[in-house]
Amino acid sequence: MKHYDAIIIGFGKGGKTLAGELAKRGKKVALIEKSNQMYGGTCINEGCIPSKSLIVQADTKEYLAAVEQKENLITKLRQKNYDKLAQLDNVDIIDGTARFVDNYTVEIDGQKTIFADYIFINTGSKSVIPSIQGIQEAKHIYTSATIMKETTLPKNLAIIGGGYIGLELASMYARYGSQVTVFELNERLVGREDEDVALEIQHILENQGVQFKFKSRVQEVSNQNEKAVIHYSQDETRYIDRFDAILLATGRSANTADLGLENTGVQMNERGQIIVNEYLQTDVPHIYAMGDVKGGLQFTYISLDDYRIVKDHLFGNKTRTIHNRGHIPYSVFISPTFSRIGLSEQEATQQGYDVKIAKLPTAAIPRANVDGKPEGILKAIIDKKTDAILGCVLLCERSEEMINFVQLAMNQNMKYQDIANHIFTHPSMSEALNDLFNI
Repeated sequence: MKHYDAIIIGFGKGGKTLAGELAKRGKKVALIEKSNQMYGGTCINEGCIPSKSLIVQADTKEYLAAVEQKENLITKLRQKNYDKLAQLDNVDIIDGTARFVDNYTVEIDGQKTIFADYIFINTGSKSVIPSIQGIQEAKHIYTSATIMKETTLPKNLAIIGGGYIGLELASMYARYGSQVTVFELNERLVGREDEDVALEIQHILENQGVQFKFKSRVQEVSNQNEKAVIHYSQDETRYIDRFDAILLATGRSANTADLGLENTGVQMNERGQIIVNEYLQTDVPHIYAMGDVKGGLQFTYISLDDYRIVKDHLFGNKTRTIHNRGHIPYSVFISPTFSRIGLSEQEATQQGYDVKIAKLPTAAIPRANVDGKPEGILKAIIDKKTDAILGCVLLCERSEEMINFVQLAMNQNMKYQDIANHIFTHPSMSEALNDLFNI
């Protein structure tokens, strides 16, 4: 049985970066990946990169050509990720399914067994398959990962779930020409966002042709004449609609089911997510969990920061933790992009802040009009007492870049006036922050 200094289960962002760091420090590393089509993790192969590749091509290419270019891109990036680690003498990349035998030992495909002083779990998450009658047997049912591999554009697409992933793909497929219908159980979109922001998102997507069925409960899916059929109810009335494809966008769950954690002292919560401390250690101190598998914010950049925390805990002064990451932004790549950081107006009020609100329509931004992209709204939440920036929403083109400046300002405890008086280039989208914060 071969011994390693470290076993890393999963070739995701945190795991692959840690493998390179450990190798650089002379450690012998085994990096185990279930599929050779997942080198680089979900982001490169099934998530961020393929979806953004399709999104940016939506206005310039036919769907099939865009899919082909997307596949070429992820094939290139997958190989690049593999080569970067495979060339290192002290990293063994092992294809197969890892399962714990005990706290130090891992079995691969029930055949090969290895053990290590440290083990890092970076197995990510997968799409939740909701408990809907017929969903396991029906054809033309997809997740966000599988639908982007299809080379035929669905003429009529149903999306079950009006969360961030569902909305991003609704916007994308509508721009390619699909008739998109979103089934949402609640009475409005994205419940964690302020109502004015949610309504603006809804208005923009409806202008792109997306239809919404709110307060709709999908009860059954079936097939009829090569169509996918949705049986649903609204206000006690039952309906049937037919589609070419159904996309499930009802959340994600941690990939822990087949890890054999019951053979270890590692504990999970009721959602199957691995429980960790502030340094990402599990209940077994030499076993760490990184990325989506531990729950919390499920972003590639969080997995990367998890690597930083683990590196600091192993080799640094142990000051980095999950509690001092600072303010973390997120972006949803509908068109235009929706980005947010910090508290919403509702959250700030509920927490007892006396707030002042700044709003700016995207149409008031010169660069937005130059680009012909005037849709959207910008919103800032300010603490009246301290002038601190509590939160910010940017629903406009390039907001995924702009929000990082606001993040820096918030993490450096800048006042809103500092942004209002900052010098930006012109004409740029970023200079809109001058006007937004000029309260």
